Amino acid sequence: MSEFIVSRRNVLAGAGLALAAGSVAGMASSPAFAEQGNMEAALRQLQNALNSLHRATPNKGGHKERAAELVEQAMAEVQAGIDYAAAHGGG
Repeated sequence: MSEFIVSRRNVLAGAGLALAAGSVAGMASSPAFAEQGNMEAALRQLQNALNSLHRATPNKGGHKERAAELVEQAMAEVQAGIDYAAAHGGG
């Protein structure tokens, strides 16, 4: 795995993901959502972000690709949380 270099853009990208996750976490649960409704909503929003990154024009100095990698990592973590809750009866 390549070494992670902390830069202002990486910090800002992380902060953006944290804000998005916080917004999702702060939403009230709706009866239409399953037990993991907020986590599933976060996963959908991350997928939308990844799709947007893939549609973005190239030639961003590797930053678009790095952002896509970070979103994919976030998606894997959200899915792991969903799986953990399902296996341990968490809501």
